[in-house]
Amino acid sequence: MNKMIISVSELTKRFGDFTAVDHISFEVGRGEIFGFLGANGAGKTTAMRMLCGLSYPTSGSGSVAGCDIMTQGEEIKRHIGYMSQRFSLYDDLTVAENIRLYGGIYGLSDMQIKRRTVSLLGRLDFRAETRTLVGELPLGWKQKLAFSVATIHRPEIVFLDEPTGGVDPVTRRQFWELIYETAAEGTTVFVTTHYMDEAEYCSRVSIMVDGRISALGTPAELKHGFAAGSMDEVFRSLARTAQRSE
Repeated sequence: MNKMIISVSELTKRFGDFTAVDHISFEVGRGEIFGFLGANGAGKTTAMRMLCGLSYPTSGSGSVAGCDIMTQGEEIKRHIGYMSQRFSLYDDLTVAENIRLYGGIYGLSDMQIKRRTVSLLGRLDFRAETRTLVGELPLGWKQKLAFSVATIHRPEIVFLDEPTGGVDPVTRRQFWELIYETAAEGTTVFVTTHYMDEAEYCSRVSIMVDGRISALGTPAELKHGFAAGSMDEVFRSLARTAQRSE
């Protein structure tokens, strides 16, 4: 496997007497598409927040893009991109204005923003939408734009939190084409999803249950290990063992 860009050991997060993330350990390689799955309440969102530098662990150790997750949360943010199902785009700004805004936030120069805007619009076939308000775009178009904006600064890792929720299957496939292109360029993709067919597209998958990682491997390995015909069967088998919920 490629050099590890995410590595955590015994990562734990407690809120009072409640242990949201319970001593999880795993590694993710550079350029890998890593699926991070779990039912509601499993702890995956809490774990992702720690990896993104938004929350510090209670205990454990690890690094993201060479930064210590215990002490360098702000530094981690400089090496990553992030996109959630709720988006981070401004509906009352145009496509071009959103790109320019986030390019500036990510520290790109004016020249870099101009060049990457041209490249991004061409890649998405959005040239005719430059002056369109984002609020007027179809949901699937918004998601593809949000992903492209999240990676405009060419981060080492992009975290995607249920990025394809609510869109049609064709748009989901197009979105995953963008993911594959980005991973092929060397960016690590760390993705959560509720669509088990998307888990099949990942290089490897982990499945959390009650704050712990209950399964980890390639989709083929997991299906073989659980004698399952699909990742949906694997997920359902593990989800039935859960003792807690949100």
